[in-house]
Amino acid sequence: MSSDIRDAWARQPAIEARQVDDAWQRIETWLHRNAPATAALLRPGASDDELAAFERDLGVRIPAGLKALWRRCAGMTAGPGEGTPFLLDRWAPMSFDAVLETYRGQMLMRVTMDEYVSWRPSWIPFASFGPHDNLYGLCLDAETGRIWKWTEIAERTLVHPSLSVYLEDMADALDVPELSPGAPPRVHEGELEWA
Repeated sequence: MSSDIRDAWARQPAIEARQVDDAWQRIETWLHRNAPATAALLRPGASDDELAAFERDLGVRIPAGLKALWRRCAGMTAGPGEGTPFLLDRWAPMSFDAVLETYRGQMLMRVTMDEYVSWRPSWIPFASFGPHDNLYGLCLDAETGRIWKWTEIAERTLVHPSLSVYLEDMADALDVPELSPGAPPRVHEGELEWA
């Protein structure tokens, strides 16, 4: 492998982190300007020390893109609604406690299912119906960067090629609602909803 190719591969995590950071900045700016009730529910970002401790607790290397997101927003607090699902496709960023509980629970269930791999050790949950929900949601594959949807009945579906693409699609849909791949965004009483 040539040194140019090796260098390009080595830069991929930094590029993904920058793209995630840029997309989240667009999303957060839009929320503060247009949906302040939703923006108020965002938790502050985690410090590098908090991320390192969380990575140790989780026991999985957290990819650069997911670290970039969690440096900006470490989940959200529960809002007055049922689940405050404001992310694209109606998901909510999970708290670190919910991520850890979901990951450990899925890994325990994985051991009991011999013929079907219901959860891979590299899958890190990051969004669900609500900030503390663990029945279904989105997880990031730390090995491939792909985003999978999981459900309580062990359904697994590949839904996005990467975290940066997912967040860029959301930011684009907020900026130009006609670009929304599904329901368009709208604001109701200061909260972002996907109609």
